[in-house]
Amino acid sequence: MVSKLIAQGAGKSKICAPSKSKLIAQGAEAKILLSDKTITKDRIVKSYRIPKLDNKIRKSRTKAETKLLNKASKIINIPTPIIEDKDKFQIKMPFIDGKKLSDNLNKFPLLKQKQICKQIGQDVAKIHDENIIHGDLTTSNMILKDNLIFFIDFGLGYISHKFEDKAVDIHLFKQALEAKHFQNWEILFKEFEKSYSKSKDAKIIFERLKAVEKRGRYKH
Repeated sequence: MVSKLIAQGAGKSKICAPSKSKLIAQGAEAKILLSDKTITKDRIVKSYRIPKLDNKIRKSRTKAETKLLNKASKIINIPTPIIEDKDKFQIKMPFIDGKKLSDNLNKFPLLKQKQICKQIGQDVAKIHDENIIHGDLTTSNMILKDNLIFFIDFGLGYISHKFEDKAVDIHLFKQALEAKHFQNWEILFKEFEKSYSKSKDAKIIFERLKAVEKRGRYKH
């Protein structure tokens, strides 16, 4: 939910925060503010935790996410962190004023939709080859600007060498296509598959994806 509003720069309720910052979203873990074309992710204090422990956890998660963003920014297009404020538990990054794919992919001609999913496959393969897991790989977390795709919201991301984790990442993307872009989802996922196949471990990961999907069917 948080990431959906980063791309748009505004939510339904427009609440003004101090210092001319606009609160555009708030989730369980963080507030997202927009000011002067800069996004600030501010981790929320958890009153149910001992303050010292809460500070330690928020600092650790802020540091880990910033490190992941910096690593990913050297590989694909993402809003690169500007500041990591360890005292205020904040990450600042540039606001990407583009089109959120979850709202706009279906509006494009099929050829452009295929080109976009081809690029997504290439980019996901690149970060997976560096063992970066996005953790919430949906079109809500992708913005198109000047024909470039920017990935946002790595709040659930982490580093993992496991094929299973990479398969789950892809499974989330496939589910997003089925749910939000069902008119052409099979065609679009095939484009993703073809370009992701450049990953060094693509064959193993796609086999693991079948196992992930099989488990999901049994659960339902």
